[in-house]
Amino acid sequence: MFMKNIEKVSLHLGYKTDNEQLHCLYCDLTLSVHEIFSIDSRFFDATYKMQQHINEVHGGNFEMLLQRPKKDIGLSDIQVEMLRYFYEGLSDEEIVEKSDTISSVSTVRQHRFKMRERERQAHYYLALMELLKTPHPYSVHEGAKQVDERYAITNDERQKILSNYFKEGLDGAIETIPSKEKRKIVILQHIITRFEAKKSYTEAQVNAILKGVHEDYVSLRRYLIEYGFMTRSDDGSHYELTAHS
Repeated sequence: MFMKNIEKVSLHLGYKTDNEQLHCLYCDLTLSVHEIFSIDSRFFDATYKMQQHINEVHGGNFEMLLQRPKKDIGLSDIQVEMLRYFYEGLSDEEIVEKSDTISSVSTVRQHRFKMRERERQAHYYLALMELLKTPHPYSVHEGAKQVDERYAITNDERQKILSNYFKEGLDGAIETIPSKEKRKIVILQHIITRFEAKKSYTEAQVNAILKGVHEDYVSLRRYLIEYGFMTRSDDGSHYELTAHS
């Protein structure tokens, strides 16, 4: 067994934590985080017990990950071989002696370098993928009812407008709500950064946040709905940022 949805699973641990339980990624073993286990007359928590289980029953998490299909790990046979040697802590010279495919120390060092580069690139790739999931505060979204040239705002324009209105800092308040549409849109785009994506707010919670922007929080709340930055339930009980705001 292997978790199909691995997005929020710590693969390097070999188990998933969910609702105060530990679930092995490779079998049906489930342990409560509140359990205490006696091992060789000593007592250990569920985390240690799970790690022991993965090592003894499955041969270790490192080996189990290496056995995943190539489409999952994206490694060639020689890369898998090199990773095993590196994991064992072998020196470059020891790897050359042990390997049937690697004949020089320089080749081993080249593999080490490429894997470090791959690790570095993976950090950037994961960061980019996270940003894809995070709504951009200045994007135009499907909920906007008045999408036209007013949304075509350069970064320089935006920064100038924000500095003119948020005179005490971007976390502060504004003295007036702009009447010109382009300026109003910039202000609204900035205001929504004070809300969390995919979080439901009551009207009172929305009002409390908007009061920190301007005393006329009712108008601000209406504008956020009118311009599609927020959605409101039919009964007005809760508000959320639109999916593309």
